[in-house]
Amino acid sequence: MAMHEISCPHCGKAFKIDETGYADILKQVRDGDFERQLHERLELAERDKRNAVELAQTKAASESQKDVAAKDGQIQELKAKLDAEEVARKLAVAEALSTVERERDALANDLERAKQDGRNAIELAQTKAASELQRDVAAKDAQIQELKAKLDAGEVARKLALSEALCVVEKERDTLANDLELAKQDKHNAVELAHTRAASEIQKDVAAKDAQIQELKAKLDAGEAAHKLAIAEAVSAVEKNRTRLQSDLEKADLEKQLAEQSLKDKYETQIKDRDDAIERLRDMKARLSTKMLGETLEQHCETEFNRIRATAFSRAYFEKDNDARRGSKGDYIFRDSDEVGTEIVSIMFEMKNEDDRTATKKKNEDFLQELDKDRTEKGCEYAVLVSMLEPDSEFYNMGIADMSYRYPKMYVVRPQFFIPMITLLRNAAMKSLQYKSELALVKAQNIDVTNFENRCDAPHRRDTADLPGPPACRR
Repeated sequence: MAMHEISCPHCGKAFKIDETGYADILKQVRDGDFERQLHERLELAERDKRNAVELAQTKAASESQKDVAAKDGQIQELKAKLDAEEVARKLAVAEALSTVERERDALANDLERAKQDGRNAIELAQTKAASELQRDVAAKDAQIQELKAKLDAGEVARKLALSEALCVVEKERDTLANDLELAKQDKHNAVELAHTRAASEIQKDVAAKDAQIQELKAKLDAGEAAHKLAIAEAVSAVEKNRTRLQSDLEKADLEKQLAEQSLKDKYETQIKDRDDAIERLRDMKARLSTKMLGETLEQHCETEFNRIRATAFSRAYFEKDNDARRGSKGDYIFRDSDEVGTEIVSIMFEMKNEDDRTATKKKNEDFLQELDKDRTEKGCEYAVLVSMLEPDSEFYNMGIADMSYRYPKMYVVRPQFFIPMITLLRNAAMKSLQYKSELALVKAQNIDVTNFENRCDAPHRRDTADLPGPPACRR
């Protein structure tokens, strides 16, 4: 058995191991590195998927909350404007009414004062006329008393001169009577004139007051009309503004309803399209036989691989397994090599699918033993079952299921992880390519040494063959 010399990376000491031990060490290094990288990639893919889903949900919720908050803020702003306009209108009406009431009270006070002044003037004129009349009567009475005193004082003289003065006295009496009558008439005329003048002046004052009252009433009516007009204009402006705001609010509500209806229609359309697609797939599967279902999955995987073959796997071999000499065969074999032809990784693929309405449902474990047998017979390193079976299983719906606890280097994947599985296995195998190259080099060296030893031993074996031997050996 060939021996291999390996140096310890820590102490530098060299030791020799046989080919079996060397293969075990190489397998441990390659399997451990691959398992670690595979689990890291799987965890990273799952974490990226969760983060993407959470980010999409958070973004959708944030946009919905922003739209609702913007609409609520706009509604509150419109309501605040309506309330402010209503308060301003009520304040303007109250101020206008207060001003008009003050003017009305002032005009009423002026009118009352004018009426009181007219009554006072009439009373003063009557008092003055009565006082003058009393003074005239008093003067005449004093003159009569003086004449009577003179008559009394000159009674003797009067009696003496009665006959002579009787005519004179009677004439004077008639004259005085006439004067008294004239005085009474003058007093009466003066009183009437005073009354007439006082009445005329009162009428003038009353007419002036009435004119002033009419003017004030006209001003009050004009102010009332202007006030009513201003209030009507203010109310009209407020109503127009309120109508506009109400229209804007209704328009915003309509836009919101239209947006909601649009989103609802959009999602209903998407759901309907998805349901139609599901129904089409169900109809298609109903028309396909079991063999045709399997071939459909095979065609899908082959199309996906050929789509990226030229860019990602230019030196790879991916063809159907048509070798059934040993009784069974897989579906596809994948092999990839480096520039010098050293194999990097090899995978045996099996594709399984079935109709949703199949009475007897198959399980993935039913095909693992046969797949492991095909992998071993065809010399492949890994075995991968691409399966649509057991669609409700959470274990298989994770995407990539590690079945190495049942069979070595075996995995079960869903179709969407077909290409990522090849990439993961290939990248993991790239790290062990150096060990494979060294192993190939050592094998080549061992072959060269073995051939040299065989060439060196050939003459000795020929010479030994010519020597006579025991009878049993000669036979």
